[in-house]
Amino acid sequence: MVDTRAGVTPRGVAVLGSTGSIGTTALRVIARHPDRFRVSALTAFNNAPLLDEQARGLSPAFVGIVNGNGSESTRGWATGVGCLVDAVRRPDTDIVLNAIVGAAGLDATIAALEAGKRVALANKETLVLAGEIVTEAARRGGGEIVPVDSEHSAILQCIAGRPRADIRRVILTASGGPFRGWSREQLESATVDDALRHPTWQMGRKITVDSATLANKALEVIEAHFLFGLPYDRIEVVVHPQSVVHSMVEFVDGSVMAQLGAPSMELPVLYALTHPDRIEDAATPRFDPVAQSPLTFEPVAEDEFPALRLGFRAGIAGGAAPAVFNAANEEAVALFLDGKLEFPRIVEAIGSAMSELAGMSSATRDDLLAADAEARAHVAGRFGG
Repeated sequence: MVDTRAGVTPRGVAVLGSTGSIGTTALRVIARHPDRFRVSALTAFNNAPLLDEQARGLSPAFVGIVNGNGSESTRGWATGVGCLVDAVRRPDTDIVLNAIVGAAGLDATIAALEAGKRVALANKETLVLAGEIVTEAARRGGGEIVPVDSEHSAILQCIAGRPRADIRRVILTASGGPFRGWSREQLESATVDDALRHPTWQMGRKITVDSATLANKALEVIEAHFLFGLPYDRIEVVVHPQSVVHSMVEFVDGSVMAQLGAPSMELPVLYALTHPDRIEDAATPRFDPVAQSPLTFEPVAEDEFPALRLGFRAGIAGGAAPAVFNAANEEAVALFLDGKLEFPRIVEAIGSAMSELAGMSSATRDDLLAADAEARAHVAGRFGG
């Protein structure tokens, strides 16, 4: 279908992780702009009923499920982890929105970038696990990474094409999560239900727990390093409970630019699809500065939330350390959500894995995946009993 008014063909979007929080948000955004975008492919991990509903409503040319039960072949769906790469390599896919949770999104990101496509990246673990390999794939294939995370989208919008030499520092904002203001003693008895009560954002379970530990912010620091080519001493984090200022950029002349908006993922998803352009979207929440006031900022209480410090340490160390941090965190969060690990021990598990495994080889993709696997096994073996 061609929009004769604009004279453009809608761009094909492959949505990886279409049944998750970001994936369903992306489909809502895409549906509002049929003259600009169409869904070329859908993939999910294991939510076959919702994926089937999406596929029947959108009629994409390709549907894949990673962890199916075998019956999906009767619908003509692709199955297995390879379906992710198959979806992004399709000639009718122009943009890949990678909303997969965890390291499983790595190969699809690399394949899309090597094919010269835009990756609207919500899968921050891709850059944390293998940032150098991913950015090299983009250089080699001519693809581009446009972040979906609200914090990195804000930085991208503030930079607006300015050279990196103009940037003094970037300041990522953190809501503080559901445990902001809790004492160390209170955190000892924190439950899964407590951790999932995020005060400002509606997100998936894993990322909500990451926000509660501030591991999510640690991952975002490492991601910012690779996205914007900044050293870690020019990346800072501040607590902003209202989640209205999504990030700030300070320039060398002392000027500071910030991107503000209601805490909704629809705007950063839309911008990742249209960057550097902007299009009218009447459904995104309107900003009311009076209603959103006051806006406050606080330092991070690192003694109560040491995951951020561990993340900076992993990023600065480089090599396999970020991969180990990410994998250990994923495994520990899974144990916590299953009721097998106390909340404070999530960070203990990350620190234990980093102490033993951060020095593993990181020369190749396979080396990093080996470090990932070792970190998961370490946490499962020592903390999952």
